[in-house]
This record gives sequence, structure tokens and C-alpha cells, in this order.
Amino acid sequence: MKGIINFSNHIMQRYLPDPYLFVVLLTFVVFILGLIFTGSSPIEMVQFWGEGFWELLDFSMQMVLVLVTGHVLASSPLFKKILGGLATTAKSPGSAIIIVTVVSIIASWINWGFGLVIGALFAKELAKRVKDVDYRLLIASAYSGFLVWHGGISGSIPLSIATDKHPFESQMGIISTSETIFSTYNIAIVLALFIILPLLNRFMMPSKDKTITVDPAILDDATSMHAASIEKDSITPATRLENSFIVSLIIGILGLIFISYYIITHGFQLNLNIVNFTFLFLGILCHWTPKRFLDAVANAVKGAAGIIIQFPFYAGIMGMMTASGLAAVMSEAFVSISNDFTFYCFAFLSGGLVNFFVPSGGGQWAVQAPIMLDAAQSMGASLSKTAMAIAWGDAWTNMIQPFWALPALAIAGLKAKDIMGFCVIILIVSGVIISLGMLFL
Repeated sequence: MKGIINFSNHIMQRYLPDPYLFVVLLTFVVFILGLIFTGSSPIEMVQFWGEGFWELLDFSMQMVLVLVTGHVLASSPLFKKILGGLATTAKSPGSAIIIVTVVSIIASWINWGFGLVIGALFAKELAKRVKDVDYRLLIASAYSGFLVWHGGISGSIPLSIATDKHPFESQMGIISTSETIFSTYNIAIVLALFIILPLLNRFMMPSKDKTITVDPAILDDATSMHAASIEKDSITPATRLENSFIVSLIIGILGLIFISYYIITHGFQLNLNIVNFTFLFLGILCHWTPKRFLDAVANAVKGAAGIIIQFPFYAGIMGMMTASGLAAVMSEAFVSISNDFTFYCFAFLSGGLVNFFVPSGGGQWAVQAPIMLDAAQSMGASLSKTAMAIAWGDAWTNMIQPFWALPALAIAGLKAKDIMGFCVIILIVSGVIISLGMLFL
């Protein structure tokens, strides 16, 4: 295992470019594939790319807020104590790897945005307290929990098809989550990953001479050392207001009232907006004064550059994939080699491949659903399991798709190539587990 990990890390460190260059190269690849397999002209591919370029602006802002609000909340004194207390349960590097994986899996199963942030923040806290733990593997382990999100209660595809008047209701009707998220095969896959991922990550621990640690002082946010006192000669009405807890308390209470209202009226149906809203107002309250809160925001925003610049490029790739019909060509290729036994497995694999170019669950489902549902009906296959196979494929290749790793990497202060050597192994092992589930359950 150590030899495999060393080789994988060596390859990723040497050949995996910065995520920005990765998405640019991916743009070239999709452009060329569109010309070859769809018959689109160069000018049409450029048109598809440019017209799709800004389609993810809303989502991009949501992801920026995932990073900023999560980072702000984690840097507050209260939250640092909570994460620090939880981190004290890890007594060794091995236990730290296992604990962060378990916490990330549970959090991601509840809500993918929550899990993505909490896993990375908890990993940072563990790195401060556990000596000799490999920081790269710690962050990779935190990110590995994100694998289960589509099998959890925030999975966009199963929730979409359980909603009245969803886009494909005429083809498949409304499918209850009892047939998707809470089905026997899905629960079995989630439980298998819950057991195997922590052990796999533990076994991937590098030898002592290959371990990369981090100085805990580097992980401390500058905002945590913000001075509460103000020099008397600098006191003005404006500074009094900036350092008044009353302002934060009032606006924070308003936020908590809305959160309570949302829970009462919607239950615990978490989405990205309510998670960000909760993180934002808890951050305001936990930092106590507007000045401390704004200092924390300024510090957190520094890590959002990758999301701001790269997500529009992914939107352009999605535009080329969908408008040119390339995503449909890929899906049809898998359907053409499927039979009654292998259909769900190939649906899963096709979902994984398409996700690499269309890294959005909702966007991918819109592209693949018409083809895969028609194929399932012609074979007499379960429509609910077909949807979940695509959903698991979407989650699976996130392990090596920098799109979703960007917020976690920004929080951790790492580059994609630092964790991808470990993520490749996670991809292979989890792919075997999910494939077996699709074939035999």
C-alpha cells in the first residue's frame, strides 16, 4: 500500500497542473471531442462555450459563501473551542485520520455543503493538535467523506425526482426517497463506504520519512489574535459602533428567528442557501462585534480566488457538453454495451465520466436523464435505481475532479496535487464498492 501511495503521489505531484490550468486543458479536450463526435463546427463550439460561460454565477456565489461563512465561523473563539474539544479525541495520527473521515461522512450525508466545510475545518484543527500526522492525507480524508453526499438526504437527483412537477415526471412519475435514498441497496453502499473509507485512509498513512506535516502556527488565523481593547485616543462614535456587540446581537437574533421559522415550516430539509445563512449569522454572533466579524471575512475571502475564476470555465465546458450533444453521445455509448445485468453498473460509470466534464448533479441529470430513462424502460429496469446509479457516478469522480475540492483546498491552504495522489486510490476502491452494489444489490 505504501508503495502504491508513494507512486500515486509522485505522479500527481509531477504531472497534475494547477486547477486553473486543469480546467483550461479540459476546455480544449471537450472542444476537440465536440468537433469529432458531434459534427459541430468550430464556431458552434465557441458559441456553446461562450453562451454557457456565465450559467453558474448563482452557484459560484453560493460556493464562495460556503467557503467564507464556514471559514468565518470556524475562526470564532467559540467554534474553535468546539472543534478543538472534538479534536482532543484523536490520540495518534491514525486515529486522527479515522475520526476526520467519519465526521466528514456523517456531515456530508446530512448535507453536502455542510460536510465539505466542516470536514476541512476539522482537519485543520486536528493538524494543530496531533503530532506527526500527514496534513495532505488529513485533508484528503476529510474530502473523501464528500463521496457519500448523493446517497444522503441532500442528494440533488433523488430529491429532484421526489418533487412534484419535476422535469421528468412524465417519464418516471414521482419517486419517493424510500426507493432511492432509503432503499436497501443505497443504504448498503453508504454503510460499506462508512466502514471501508476510514480504514482505507488509515492504511494510506505514509512512512515517517514520507510524512508531510504542517506547523500549527501557520494554521492559526490572524483574526483569532484580534485585540478586543481599543486605544482611548482612537475612540470615536464610528469605532464604538464597529466594536459594539449590540449591533451583532440584534442582527444575529433576526437571523436566528428566520432559521427557526425555516425549520418549523420546512423541517430539516437543508439546502445550500439555508446552510450558508446559518453559518453567516452564527459567525456574526460568535465573533461578537462587527469589527471582529469583518476582519474574519477579509481573511476568509483570500481563499476564494480559485472558485471565482474557475467556475465560469466549468460552466463553459458544461455549455459545450450539453448544447453540442457530446454528453448524450457519451451516455449512449454506455447504453449500447449494456445488458440486463450490467445496465446499472454502466449507468454508474457513465455518470462518473460525464461528471468529469459536467460537475453539477442537477446539470448532469438534465443531460443524461432522457437517454438513461428511455434505456431503462426498454430493458424493464428500475427507474429509481437508474437515477441513483447516475447520482453515485456524479459523486464518485468528484474524488479526482478539482471543481468540488476547491473550497476544501482553499480552507486547508493546499493545492489539488497535494491530495490527489490519495484521492486516486479512494476513487479506485470506492468505484469497486459502488459497482458491486449496482451489480448485485
